[in-house]
Amino acid sequence: MKNQVYTIHRVAKAPSLEPTVGVPAKGWEKAEIGTIAKWHKRSENIRPTTYFRALYDAHNIYVRFDVMDSFVKVVHTHLNDSVCLDSCVEFFVQPAPGPTYFNFEINAGGTMLLYRITDPTRTSSGFVDFAKVPEEWAKQVEIYHSMPKKVVKPIQEPIAWSVVYRIPIALFTACLGECSVKKGDEWRGNFYKCGGSEHYGMWSDVGAALNFHQPKKFAKLVFG
Repeated sequence: MKNQVYTIHRVAKAPSLEPTVGVPAKGWEKAEIGTIAKWHKRSENIRPTTYFRALYDAHNIYVRFDVMDSFVKVVHTHLNDSVCLDSCVEFFVQPAPGPTYFNFEINAGGTMLLYRITDPTRTSSGFVDFAKVPEEWAKQVEIYHSMPKKVVKPIQEPIAWSVVYRIPIALFTACLGECSVKKGDEWRGNFYKCGGSEHYGMWSDVGAALNFHQPKKFAKLVFG
């Protein structure tokens, strides 16, 4: 895990944000294909095939998840709802050099939960030091999704779905102070797939504790 690295390549032109399913995604050819290949022991036998990609330019970071899922359910539809209880994909990213990270949790219907977290020690109200990213900035995360916004009755049979989004780098500046990205910069982060209490997948292993909020277990994100 110590040597695990994902390179976020730079593009001159923004990739397509169309949540295509079953056909190549335009503009994503330069992106490394990452895999959610590690699963917590409480994931039973449900381990959806999940791939992720990320790219960047001078102003944005682009993220794409492609999932072959089962038992898909989406019931949370408001910003900062508990979307992790739905069929959900997550990108946790910690800009260098500080301890603060952001958890972009987005369900299959495109609803997001987004906090700024500096101390993830659990408390009865959440964490020791965290805050919701201001709504005016959260709404600037441009999200596209192939599934309907709401799927109340779980889809039992296997189904492919995608979530694609654009994160303005200015969002990090608004929360942390001046923040830019250039070739060679190293941030840290992790990518996850979850579905209620049925499965918990990750790119960088979080260990025995069922807790995605472990920045010490994040791995390198290198801007190429």
